[in-house]
Amino acid sequence: MSTTLTDPAPPAGGEPPPTAPRYRRPFGIGRETWVQYAVLAFLAVLVLAPVVPTLYQSFLDRPLYEAGGIFTPSNYARLFTEGGFGRVVLNTALFALATTVLTLLIAVPMAILVVRTRLPFGRVFAGAMQWPFFISSLILGFGWITLYGPAGFISVQVKSWLGVVPWNLYSIPGMAITEAVALAPIAYVFCANALRKSDASLESAAQVCGAGPVRILFSVVIPMLRPPMVYSSILVFSMSVETLSVPLLYGQPVGIDVFSTFLYTNGLQSINPDYGILGAASTIILLVTVSLVAVQAKLLKEAQRFVSVRGKATRPRRLDLGRVQWVGVVAITLYVVFGAFLPIAGLVFRSFTLIFTPLQSPFKTLTSNNYERIFSFEAYTQSIWNSLIVAGVGAVLVSLLSVLAVLVARRSTFRFRRAVEYLALAPQAVPGIIIGIGLFWAFAYLPFGAGGLVQGTLVALVIGFGLRALPTGFGSIAPSVMQIGQELDNAARVSGADWVRTFTWVLGRLLTPAFAGAMILTFVTMLKEYSPAIFLASADSNIIGTTMLELWVQGNTGSVAALATIQIAITAAFVGIAGLLMKGKNDA
Repeated sequence: MSTTLTDPAPPAGGEPPPTAPRYRRPFGIGRETWVQYAVLAFLAVLVLAPVVPTLYQSFLDRPLYEAGGIFTPSNYARLFTEGGFGRVVLNTALFALATTVLTLLIAVPMAILVVRTRLPFGRVFAGAMQWPFFISSLILGFGWITLYGPAGFISVQVKSWLGVVPWNLYSIPGMAITEAVALAPIAYVFCANALRKSDASLESAAQVCGAGPVRILFSVVIPMLRPPMVYSSILVFSMSVETLSVPLLYGQPVGIDVFSTFLYTNGLQSINPDYGILGAASTIILLVTVSLVAVQAKLLKEAQRFVSVRGKATRPRRLDLGRVQWVGVVAITLYVVFGAFLPIAGLVFRSFTLIFTPLQSPFKTLTSNNYERIFSFEAYTQSIWNSLIVAGVGAVLVSLLSVLAVLVARRSTFRFRRAVEYLALAPQAVPGIIIGIGLFWAFAYLPFGAGGLVQGTLVALVIGFGLRALPTGFGSIAPSVMQIGQELDNAARVSGADWVRTFTWVLGRLLTPAFAGAMILTFVTMLKEYSPAIFLASADSNIIGTTMLELWVQGNTGSVAALATIQIAITAAFVGIAGLLMKGKNDA
């Protein structure tokens, strides 16, 4: 018996069967391959642009844009012998460690109280614990100095009662507690999300064995928080290593240098910068942060043994701590009020006064002169518009790049898709000030004077800030892509669509809410950012953050407070409007 293969019969009516769409193949290569390689190449150039010049400069005896440079490792030797870098390393380690410990002491108990106990006003506290995330640590530092500095309102009042101020803001502990207040919302979110997804069966088993609420917390709930605690600890430590605002405001006036202020003083403020030492110090900081991110990834791979959410998971029940819960209410209130609300309120109030001192009532010097000064000087007004332009344009571009990177990394058969994901997430290991220094060198090294067309412009700021915000955009969109079933891709492919057509016709429309959510998050992130601009901005491209630093150095605290208030108002308005527009869209 033989089998003969025949073409299928034509449909009734004599119409020919539909044919699959045909796409152009330049040089015989499909357009999806062109797009995927383009995304890979663009990410590689974007990520390596600040890193490669930094590494190269660390081994040169002169600025890399000067001819005749000699390749030598002497910069690293001079860094620790002549540059006083050993003390900087110790200060940075103490500051980062203290910040991490204080952050966990604030965030972990509050996450447990808000999520797992019957805490009065729990929903209010849940929102209040997160809103400091939207405030720049630079602004928070200004607010703390206004209240808790040597001449601050609360400091003077406490001194009148006790005869001495029991704290010193211009010290490593003072720096650490301020930074911890700013970073606590990040650790809180990690721990709170883990607690909401935990299985109540383990707690029920402990309760059956006679354990009370406090015993259940210490024997079951807290041990299960080890993965988010470790993850947030490494994240907070690495962010403390790279932060510039609080160490610059508190440490530099009293001679306490950390990594970031060492680069700032030896690079931007130095009359004759030693680029070799600057490159060597930047390389060491880069290696430290990359190592921390690598350790973080390794620990996350081993977190499966802490999984408690299974197919038969039950809804966690809130524990009743009795009168102890009011201790939690007081603790959270102290954090929100004295840690964030009062410093920000004091800074806003300072913007409406001529003189802000506890020696006389500030209501006697109420004025709008600080705002009139901001809006009467073009340089100050331009910095506001520059911030809005950089954040707005950058949010759109970063979100578009994030969507493409996520689709290549998670929804394609591209052979280098893992490399695309690594490159998109790599900037989280590169401190902002090193991005600024590295891009400054990269622009200076461009041939034919091309770097001069970019350096000091808003384009340079969009590149630097966008690189910092790229991991945020990628991390915001990736979960939404993973929630879309693969059968939609397969159906489009069966209909003859290629990878690009599948994205534009199917996935692109489904990802619109997630894209909008990523734009909101990246806009807020880029509006707060300022550290790369220290090396990339010029007099015509200053942003709110760099302008505030300049005014603070000049002693013009009223204008600083006015600019800070304007930035807070812009952020609040944008987040509020975006929240109303995205209400009900859970996938955003």
